[in-house]
Amino acid sequence: MGVLMSRRQTVEKVQKVSLAVSAFKDGLREQPSTRRRAEAGATRRGTLEQEVQEGEEEASAGPSQSEESSASKAAWERLRDGRGLEPEEFDRANRFTPPAFIRPKRELHDDEPPDISLEQREQVVNDEMCEICEVWTAESLFPCRVCSRVYHDGCLRRMGYLQNDSTVEVTETAHTETGWSCYYCDNLNLLLTEEEMYSLMETLQKCKIIPETCLTLDDFLHYKHLVHKQQFEQPMAEAQEEQAALQFSALDPDKKGHIEWHDFLSHESIQLLQKLRPKNTLLRLLTAKERERARTAFLSLDQDGDGLITESECRRAQHTWFRKHQKETPSCNVSISHVGPMSESSPASSGSSKSQEKVQPEEPRPVDWPSFLQDNVAYILAARPNSAALHLQPPA
Repeated sequence: MGVLMSRRQTVEKVQKVSLAVSAFKDGLREQPSTRRRAEAGATRRGTLEQEVQEGEEEASAGPSQSEESSASKAAWERLRDGRGLEPEEFDRANRFTPPAFIRPKRELHDDEPPDISLEQREQVVNDEMCEICEVWTAESLFPCRVCSRVYHDGCLRRMGYLQNDSTVEVTETAHTETGWSCYYCDNLNLLLTEEEMYSLMETLQKCKIIPETCLTLDDFLHYKHLVHKQQFEQPMAEAQEEQAALQFSALDPDKKGHIEWHDFLSHESIQLLQKLRPKNTLLRLLTAKERERARTAFLSLDQDGDGLITESECRRAQHTWFRKHQKETPSCNVSISHVGPMSESSPASSGSSKSQEKVQPEEPRPVDWPSFLQDNVAYILAARPNSAALHLQPPA
């Protein structure tokens, strides 16, 4: 096959040379001159008592507090930079260096409505080379169901993004209708700008939420109460508390009694996007694959071809974006690209019909293509993660 040199291998060679030069310079810095030693000695004699006192205070505080503070600081830094929790046993010698995530920036004309035509279909083509190693190996590449990136399972494993359980998930779903989201698209927090991320971190700190920890129902409701009181300066209503409890159940599909940190962070990220950005800005975040699935969904609901659907059909479509595979319900293994008129026996259809029996019937509001996109964009983005949790609970 010949020798194939990728850009990553070239970069690694340059990095090795740079490390060698840096090590040589560091060795020179560790040999201070006689004059510097004398100055350092004089300075040290003047502050010796202060250092001893600080050392006694640190010793009395104990190692547990310092370790806890350093772990908490590292967790906040990972949250700020959009990095996940690294495995405890991480063999860095045999792994690639994870990429640095660059948060997006708001553009001047983001608030203007984008031109997303219903009639003009887009040709979705995946990349030819692996995003990590930039090598083409035909059928062994696993595509992302959201973006155009493709990956080798071995490269994902060496990056630390693929563990034992997720390896089976990728190999079983990547080439199916359900699909698999890459580590870029799986993390909704990466959609936030730096300003939005600092706003979320400030809210979490005020509510005393510890990063990378699970939240129980009481923790989740207490957090929602605090956020609501800070925003509206009044307590949360009973109906809003019930909605928050339903959202907790949606984030805990396995009924463990708690929600995982990454699911909570994804939920808060999409909530913040809804709060701070207009819908036209959110529409610009959709990829070509997501726009095509939205077209397929709308056209399947528009049976008479007049470019209009009913409001109830639009609400039912909001549920179908989350019909991802689940271990306990194989029937949910349906692609969101196959959205059509749902049967009466489907869970979303039955739930919506029950709610319609309780509520008095209203005049149906016709929904056109632009309105359909604006009503569904938040749910399309919220359905990106691979988790079975519903990060944005659709209305009943």
